[in-house]
Amino acid sequence: MDLTTLIGMLAAACTTFAFFPQAYKIYKTKRTQDLSVPMYVIFSIGILLWLIYGIIINNLPIICANAITFIFCVYILAMMVKNKGEIK
Repeated sequence: MDLTTLIGMLAAACTTFAFFPQAYKIYKTKRTQDLSVPMYVIFSIGILLWLIYGIIINNLPIICANAITFIFCVYILAMMVKNKGEIK
């Protein structure tokens, strides 16, 4: 693995796993009322487009980072929709 790919993988790991604390907190507390649904919808669409782009250009750091980030975003969105009508 060359240095450029390594830097890309490290950057991808940092930005991807930045979503883990939010997803974990939602998992533990089941609270999502302070999160913005439009922000997560727009962000998820952007991540999906980055994933498609990474697949088209066959770039492993882009593919891995955006596949994992997309999973976190979809989980967070699903929990937001599920908890929308619940009063905590």
